Amino acid sequence: MNKQLITIIFLSGILGAARVQAQEPNKGKTIDVTSQFKPVLREASKINFNATEPAVDTTKPRLNYNIPAQNLFFSYQPAGVNPVALKVDSLSSWQYSNFIKAGIGNIHQPYVKAGFSFGDGKQTFFNLFANHYTSKGDLPYQKNSQTSVGAAATYKTTKNVEWNGSLGFRSDDYYLYGYKPDTLKTFSKDDLKQRFQTIEGKVDFRNMAPTEYGLNYHPSIKVSSFNDNLSNAPKGSEINTVVNLPLEKTFDEKIAFGIGATADLTNYKFGDKGNKTTIQNNLYQLAAALSVKTDNIYLHAGISPIWDQKKFHMLPDIMADISTNDKKLTLQLGFVGGYQKGSYQRMAAINPWLAQPDTLMNTRSIDLYGGIKGSLGDHFTYAAKLGLVTYHNMPLFVNNYVTDSTGKNFLIFYEPRMNNLQLHSEIGYTIGETFSATAGLTWNNYYNLEKANGAYGLIPMEFNAAVRWQMIKDLFFYSELFTWTKPRYLSKNGESYKGDDAFDLNAGAEFRITKNFNLWIQLNNLLNDEYQRWNQYQVFGFSFMGGITYSFNTK
Repeated sequence: MNKQLITIIFLSGILGAARVQAQEPNKGKTIDVTSQFKPVLREASKINFNATEPAVDTTKPRLNYNIPAQNLFFSYQPAGVNPVALKVDSLSSWQYSNFIKAGIGNIHQPYVKAGFSFGDGKQTFFNLFANHYTSKGDLPYQKNSQTSVGAAATYKTTKNVEWNGSLGFRSDDYYLYGYKPDTLKTFSKDDLKQRFQTIEGKVDFRNMAPTEYGLNYHPSIKVSSFNDNLSNAPKGSEINTVVNLPLEKTFDEKIAFGIGATADLTNYKFGDKGNKTTIQNNLYQLAAALSVKTDNIYLHAGISPIWDQKKFHMLPDIMADISTNDKKLTLQLGFVGGYQKGSYQRMAAINPWLAQPDTLMNTRSIDLYGGIKGSLGDHFTYAAKLGLVTYHNMPLFVNNYVTDSTGKNFLIFYEPRMNNLQLHSEIGYTIGETFSATAGLTWNNYYNLEKANGAYGLIPMEFNAAVRWQMIKDLFFYSELFTWTKPRYLSKNGESYKGDDAFDLNAGAEFRITKNFNLWIQLNNLLNDEYQRWNQYQVFGFSFMGGITYSFNTK
């Protein structure tokens, strides 16, 4: 059965093939393409660059800011008091560059002050100033006067260098009214008059920014001619010349090395024309110091070789300030030596009733101290320092009973060596530019004097205070207090005594009335304390003075 089926299928296939050949007898060999080959590269694998979302941080950042208080804190410096000189008010709230200030009072008759400014205010500055006052008290010949004129100029070059120059003249007249007994009427005006005149000029220049090598320089030269015209004494004259050559090299704004040289020369002549005496008092000083400043520490270490009238001395120059991070507390340490020049000009500025000196000596001091300074809050500042100071050739002033039995002038006595345990403290409270109050206390304990029985003319304890207050717009008030304990003096019998305590309270006010006019009033010695700063010389009592200030500025 299967064989028959296979035979039938085989025969059917033969018949079908023969039929196809019969239908297309002339067809040649052909190739039938059923598809076309297309070469295709395989798709490459790609890297997934999708960013991963950061993890959420719920921690709050802690940002520390160290912003200094926006206030100006000025260090307090006790001001000197001249018993008969006008206490000019230091109020500076009303700014004017071209002005005339005039006034009159029961003692000061009159008072005139003027100042004028010129220049472009950028590269050139030029100033002229003048001052005059005359004072007259209740005692015979208790009067003095002062006249001064001057000019100052500044020029800034395009190379970042600043030049400064000044020239001035000053004349001071005093009268030796402190004679004892005060009932003497034998003196004339010419017998008591003392006149001092000074012509002074100064030139200096400095770089306003460090050079490319980190150098800072500020050389200067100052020359002054000082002359006297004393009663019953030959004329004396003095030339003082000071040349200063400092140079500083900075490294990385934290380290600086400084060197310097100073020549302080004095040529003093006195006596009759045929018998002139000349004194040369020259002081030469070198200085070298290294300074290191960080955020919390300032160190300054150096030495100062000095030749004082050819005598050599090596003085220390070491200081350190150590501060907290917030700058509210600073520890101060120091071991510092220095000199105060002994010139006729300087001595007359300290005590204008001195006799013509016949000896000039420089004062050498060495100060070993420690202290603190800082601030509390945004407005309160403080400072305190305790030091042990050793003086050599300290000038003391004693009444002249050697050549004048009245003791109306003073001789200079140089103490070879003395010590001073000194405490100085100061506080200040400031509110912007509207209110400021300062106070300072200086306590001196002079001991171990080699020759003198007391520190004649030196004040043991002094307290000063000042208040500046802008009460309302265009109205300013100020007050000052000067007080000290009894300075010692040498009496005619050779004994040492204590002088007078002082309590000198002053007040004043200034207010604007127009754009160009200000009115001012000044009250001195409100409590009428008739004390003596120098033995036998009683100061003025209560005095008042008032006047007007005119400004030429229109802005």
